[in-house]
Amino acid sequence: MESNSRSLSKGLWDGQQELARQCLHHPFVRGILTGDIPEESFRYYVSQDALYLRSFARAYLLAAARCPDWNGFCTFHELAGGALRELELHESYAERWDVAQSELQPAASTRQYTDFLLATAWGTDTGTTAAAMAPCMRLYAYLGRSLMAEAGRLPDHQYAEWIETYADNEFEALASTLEQLVDRYVTDEASARSAYRYAMQCELAFFEAAHRCAR
Repeated sequence: MESNSRSLSKGLWDGQQELARQCLHHPFVRGILTGDIPEESFRYYVSQDALYLRSFARAYLLAAARCPDWNGFCTFHELAGGALRELELHESYAERWDVAQSELQPAASTRQYTDFLLATAWGTDTGTTAAAMAPCMRLYAYLGRSLMAEAGRLPDHQYAEWIETYADNEFEALASTLEQLVDRYVTDEASARSAYRYAMQCELAFFEAAHRCAR
């Protein structure tokens, strides 16, 4: 039984490899690798990702509140701390890229994603919420490590910190911890698969919105 439980999060990820590849080969993500993204696009991305992460942290805490055991409750809180540390990185980005955080407004793709996450966290169980959140963490770990592997070393351009952050072992550990919570708490695999896929679609739409903003 334990072996089958551990395989669920991997099965969810393996089932969305086409969307993962579309994200990896998206022009915005390729531009992070080459350093060729227009600054306007990256500035837009930073602002929208900061708004997204605020909702992501809230979803962790809502999942914690619904968690049936203390160990899981504490783990969700630790993961929320990781999201807050990522927000600190965005604050440094915001300063560097002259993004006024007090004036941030969510774009349609951001609102679509955050509304989905928070509605899932408010209206479903802990396992489904974890499944809705896991694609963000696993996808970014995948993108960071894939881009670092392609480059062979950390690139020497202004977007290199993004690659370094998501290729880091600490981020991989956070992604794996969330996947362990998926394995532990999902009781309705159909709902988990639906939530997981929708989140992956939102991730792709998020990159597309950043790419289009500079057109």
